[in-house]
Parts: sequence; structure tokens; C-alpha cells
Amino acid sequence: MEHVTRIVIIGGGPGGYEAALVAAQLGSEVTVVDCDGLGGASVLTDCVPSKTLIATAEVMTTFDSSYEELGIIVADDTPPMEQAARVVGVDLGKVNRRVKRLALAQSHDITASVTRAGGRVLRGYGRVEPQQSLDGSRRVIVRAADGTEQTLVADAVLVATGAHPREIPDAKPDGERILNWTQVYDLDELPEELIVVGSGVTGAEFAGAYQALGSKVTLVSSRDRVLPGEDPDAAAVLEDVFRRRGMNVMSRSRAQAAKRVGDRVEVTLSDGRVISGTHCLMAVGSIPNTADMGLEEAGVKLAESGHILTDKVSRTSAPGIYAAGDCTGVLALASVAAMQGRIAMYHFLGDAVTPLNLKTVSANVFTDPEIATVGYSQADVDGGKIDARVVKLPLLRNPRAKMQGIRDGFVKIFCRPGTGIVVGGVVVAPRASELIHPMSLAVDNNLTVEQIAKAFTVYPSLSGSIAEVARQLHTRKTQEES
Repeated sequence: MEHVTRIVIIGGGPGGYEAALVAAQLGSEVTVVDCDGLGGASVLTDCVPSKTLIATAEVMTTFDSSYEELGIIVADDTPPMEQAARVVGVDLGKVNRRVKRLALAQSHDITASVTRAGGRVLRGYGRVEPQQSLDGSRRVIVRAADGTEQTLVADAVLVATGAHPREIPDAKPDGERILNWTQVYDLDELPEELIVVGSGVTGAEFAGAYQALGSKVTLVSSRDRVLPGEDPDAAAVLEDVFRRRGMNVMSRSRAQAAKRVGDRVEVTLSDGRVISGTHCLMAVGSIPNTADMGLEEAGVKLAESGHILTDKVSRTSAPGIYAAGDCTGVLALASVAAMQGRIAMYHFLGDAVTPLNLKTVSANVFTDPEIATVGYSQADVDGGKIDARVVKLPLLRNPRAKMQGIRDGFVKIFCRPGTGIVVGGVVVAPRASELIHPMSLAVDNNLTVEQIAKAFTVYPSLSGSIAEVARQLHTRKTQEES
């Protein structure tokens, strides 16, 4: 009788469930061990919920900032003395109920997909036994919520357990006034004055969203600017927009503690200053879920931070054990986790596999405007990592942007001198996440600025600016050659 390959996946986020689908399609016997519901943090407490909340904020911002300019008349009963009041408001309880409903529906859809493909889902926590069996298989102990245990035998194990919010010892979230990003969806009322600690992607996204929903937001950033890891031109545009909309952006300010004082929260900064608000959101990074899983005893090497060290095909240092997603610390994106999981299965099951190439990853910050990037960055160019020519074009000149009342944003492309091959790009615009795709195709397929410039674009369209930047780069290339 032919042996069926047994795959055990610990963690049901994008890295885990995408791997499960691939392994099942390739004829393996797949078991996904998960403690919260398939979709993981990405679907239940992170990407899907936050982007659903942001969708509401986006509609409000668009309406608030452009309805007068676009000639829209709103008939309301605001007394004349209060005409400066917002035209639209939000019922946060209703928004959050929708957020949770969508997240749950997405999780159920994923579970259905995995079981339909032939996979089995077990609710519980997985732990890897230290010794590999003589036949090369591994054993995984699954502990259910009621304490009962069962043992699974696997030819390969994929660890895709994700990460959880990091906490500052003197600013422990209580789920009511001091919150981490998984707890905000339990709020029934909009925070009147929200202090957001941390100006990375998560902090910036929530600060912008709650500002749009009507909160008075203070963003505490320990660095010189918001989004220190992003394109500096893009971060500058966003910070300018934040300040213009009334956000209090405090740069070079490190939060040391947060405590409840009655119905308010006081945040103490490292220089002794104290700021006060009705709520505080802590967005100070995340910690991988790799503790108490028997990984190091099984020969899996971890970084000092607790992240699992992997190679380009998702292998760990232990034979038969792979890892994917936020627990590896490679790049905390759902798309990267999914790719790592798929690559792991392709590799173990002997299918054609392309090693992970982070230079083709497109990413997006869901602020308003959005910031989308792909390939090499401005920092890579400035630091001499790659020789590239750069052209940046403000959206202000784009006819469609003018029609829609879009003032902020730009398109930037990086290409190789000589060949004109596109190696990177940045888009700052509403729905930049959609506009980055042509650049992703260009980077992934080594297209030249000439090829992009020659492709038809719709007139008028925001994507017309991508072709325009490509034309400018192509013209410069021609001028340099002549």
C-alpha cells in the first residue's frame, strides 16, 4: 500500500491555511492544529478587522474632505450656530459588530475551504516532541482546551503560530481604557480623546482611522517621523495630512507608562511629560508565539527575539520542521506568510518551487492616503545598495485626481540606469493598494520603463501617472545615452 504523506500544521493563519490547501491538493493527509479559528490573527484580530474599520473611516474622510469641493449639498438640521459641526458621524458599536461579523464569516469560509480540500481541523495547542522517529517522522502533541491530549504523527510539521502584541510592563492593557489592537473591537463608543503609542504601520493606521471617525488623536512616536520604516517622501506626506486634519503628532517622544486615572488614562513619557486622554492604544510591536512548543528541544534554532530562523524555502534547522509567517520575523505580511507556507509544502512534497524573493513583495499601509511599495526602496538607493534612477510625480497634476479632489500623494519609480529595468516603486494615493499591482508585475518580470510607457492607460485615470513617470524615466535614459 502506498504511503500517504502526513502533514501537521500548527497555526491556522495565512501561512498555515494556505499551506494546508496546497498540501491537500498535492494528495497529502493534512491536519491543521489551531486554537482560535482558521484565519488566525490576520482574519480575526488584525488585517481583516482593521481594514474593515478603516473602510468606514475612509468613506467618512472622503465625504468630509471633498463633498463641498465636489458641489454636493447636504440637507441636515444642524443649527446655524453649529454649522462647523461634522456632517457625518459614526456608531462605533455598529461598526465593530460589522467588523466581528465579517471576520467570523471569513474564518468560516477558510475552514470550509480547508475541509472541502480534504484537510482536518483540530482545535487545540500543538507541541513538537523533541526526538525524530527512526523513520524520520515527527510527533506533535495536541492539547485541547479541556486539557485532554492526543498525539499526531507527521512526516513534516509546519509551524505557523503568528505573533501577539508586545506589552510595556508599566502600560498593561486592561481591555477598557488601555488597549492593544486586538481589543479595540470591543468598544461600543468612539474614544473621545485617543492616545496612540507607536507610529509604525499599526499605530499610523489606527491613528488615522480614529481621527477620521471623529476621535481627537494624539500619536506618540519615539522616532523623528511617523512610519520610520517607510519611504521618507511618503511618510512626510502622511504626517502632513495627519497634522492638517488636527492630529497631535508627538515625535521623538517615548512612552514609558500608562495608567488609569478614573475614567481617563495618563501616559508618562520618558522625559517626564504626562499626556492625558480617555483611551490609549498600545501599538509597540509584536512577539512571536514560539514559547512552550518544544521547538528548541526539537532542534529548531530561534533568534534572540524568539523568531524561528528559516531559509528561503521555509526550512528550519530541524529536519522535517518548516515555519511560516510572523513567527519567523521575515516580513509581517499576510501575503508573505501565505507564500512561505505554500513554498514549504511545494518543497517538502517535491513540487516545483521558487525560493522566497522579498524584492518582489508588494506591501501597503492602509492609512488615508494609502502608501504602497514594491521592490527596492529609497533607502536602498540612498544607501548604495542598488544604483537606480528615480522620478517622482505628484498626483496634483493628474486630471483624475483633480476631478476627485485628491491633493496629496505621488507616484515614484526606481529603474536601473542603462537598461531601464524597473526595480521598485512607491504610490501614495487613495487605493494605492490597487495601483501598485502594475509596478509589482514590472518588478517581478524585469519589465523596462519603456515597456510600461508604451502600454495604454485609460484617460483620465490615476494609473496614467504610472505611465507618465515611466515616460519621464525613459526620456532621461534616452537623453543620457545621446
